[in-house]
Amino acid sequence: MRQTIMGACAALLLATPSLGDGFYTVDVDADFEDIVFNVEMAIENQGLVIDDVSYVGQMLDRTKEDVGGEKDLFTDARIFSFCSASLSREVMEAKLRNIQFCPYNVYVYQAAEEGAPVVVGYREFNEPSMRSINYLLQQIVAEAAGD
Repeated sequence: MRQTIMGACAALLLATPSLGDGFYTVDVDADFEDIVFNVEMAIENQGLVIDDVSYVGQMLDRTKEDVGGEKDLFTDARIFSFCSASLSREVMEAKLRNIQFCPYNVYVYQAAEEGAPVVVGYREFNEPSMRSINYLLQQIVAEAAGD
C-alpha cells in the first residue's frame, strides 16, 4: 500500500507545473486575509495543527528604517509552520537527516506593488524521500488557492 501511495504522489508531482526554481507557487486574485484563512483551513483539513505563524511582512516593515531599507516589499507576508507525525516518521525512517526539513512551511505574500496578486506556495524538497511531503504541501496550496 505504501508503495502505491508513494507512486501516486510521484506521478502527481511530475504532472504539476512549478516555477522550476525549487518553489511551487500559485498567484491568486483575492484578498490577502481570505487566502490566509484558506491556508489555515487547508492545513487543518489535513488533520494538522499550525505550530507557528511568522509575520515576515510586519517584521520587515517594522525594521525597514533600522536596516537602511528604502522601499516597502510586501503589503503583507506570513509563513505557516506545521508538522505531520505520520509523514515525518515516514520520511525520517527513509533518511534520518530529513529531520532538517521539519517543520514544513507554506507562505502567503502580496508584493507592495499596486495590483500585485496574492502568492501562496512552498519550497519544494529535492530529496526523493520527501515526495510525500511535497505532495502534502501541494494539496494545501491548491486548496488554499481554490484549485
